[in-house]
Amino acid sequence: MSLTINAKTFTADKFGVDAVGYIGPAHTLSILDDVQLSRVAPKPTVVFSGVGRTSAKLTRTLTLTGALTVSGNAIVQINVSVPVGAASADIDALLNDMGSFLSSASYKSHVKGLQISY
Repeated sequence: MSLTINAKTFTADKFGVDAVGYIGPAHTLSILDDVQLSRVAPKPTVVFSGVGRTSAKLTRTLTLTGALTVSGNAIVQINVSVPVGAASADIDALLNDMGSFLSSASYKSHVKGLQISY
């Protein structure tokens, strides 16, 4: 089983009850190139149908310049919580909006320069 991200193939490597870990093409014993997908099932109550939760986490070892160490791990983790009963089109719009924001110049400034006010 594999997962393709930006034309890179990640191969399933670790399996848990509600999580699967994948290793990417640059993964070695000393370099991380990993993706983990996990989920939490909705827990309904008598007055609320609950929310389904998912998480995607990418960890990659980067070579550093001008730092005290030669390498370090960069991590991107995306957590999503969607109420049971949400329309598929609404979920698509939510994810499309966030995906657009993640690739925007504003978000890159947020990550690279820790900018939070625009």
